[in-house]
Amino acid sequence: MKRYLVSAGGLAIVAAAGLAAFAQQSNPPVKLETIPVQGNVYMIAGAGGNIAVQVGNEGVLVVDTGLAGTSDAVLAEIRKLSDKPLQYILNTHFHPDHTGGNDAIRRAGTTITGANVTGNLTDAAVGAQIIAHLNVLNRMSAPTGERSPTPPGAWPTDTEFIGNHKNLFFNDESIKMLYQPNAHTDGDSLVWFRRSDVIATGDIFVTTSYPFIDVDHGGSIQGEIDALNNILDITVPRHEEEGGTYVIPGHGRVCDQWEVVEYRDMVTIVRDRVQAAIKEGKTLAQIKESNLTKDWDARYDTKTPYGGASQFIEAVYKSLMKSK
Repeated sequence: MKRYLVSAGGLAIVAAAGLAAFAQQSNPPVKLETIPVQGNVYMIAGAGGNIAVQVGNEGVLVVDTGLAGTSDAVLAEIRKLSDKPLQYILNTHFHPDHTGGNDAIRRAGTTITGANVTGNLTDAAVGAQIIAHLNVLNRMSAPTGERSPTPPGAWPTDTEFIGNHKNLFFNDESIKMLYQPNAHTDGDSLVWFRRSDVIATGDIFVTTSYPFIDVDHGGSIQGEIDALNNILDITVPRHEEEGGTYVIPGHGRVCDQWEVVEYRDMVTIVRDRVQAAIKEGKTLAQIKESNLTKDWDARYDTKTPYGGASQFIEAVYKSLMKSK
């Protein structure tokens, strides 16, 4: 398959600023790249997390919206692909490098339903629909009386996604959102464009770093491995694990099955090494000193708290200790 060099984007900004600072960023330098993936699906890179765009006669659907402050540039790229109404935003998880543009991009869209042209509408009801697992809404909102970490206009507007999957049919294509429990976070979903044969994975799979398993927000090493295996269950290579189903990672280049296999194998081997060290009675500090990721550090170690080897080992350790 073709290999595209694209910006790691969001993880580099995470490392510099931290997750909490995402929402406060405004107008960072933006240089976007739009890549045709397959069928009706494109990828926009450089706005933070990768954005998938599906276009057709009915309109535009996007998967994730990038960082706050990049929305004008993202919308300009979308308009190069289609002048049809933007109707759906699907979020793979709640992190702001994937949801920071929700409010602005939602406002630029429209929902073609009777509910949007009758009655008194709240501001959040105007624009495109935002669909994500209920756990994403729980993370982005807050209990009554408490301050939410994100503005209401960025929240998912569809609250019915509470099970294992959510189905849509748009632009003559069936689209499945597949919930992946306790993987990268507790609200991850894969988005599978079945006719185009493209899967958007969010940060379950990236090519630019080790997994950032957000244990504090429901992520776990076993859930991460299960989710990677679920990606492999629905990817079909054309020949010798090349071509066929294409995979849009949360960060990095467009891939096919064999790259997900390599990543899954790496994550599984590191999990097994940490598990063996725990059984030997080693502490977290001792495990970190053992260089259990040295086989892959040149490729994946960002040497930051997000996607770095040390962070990855610590997340695996904490996850395994929680499951004991």
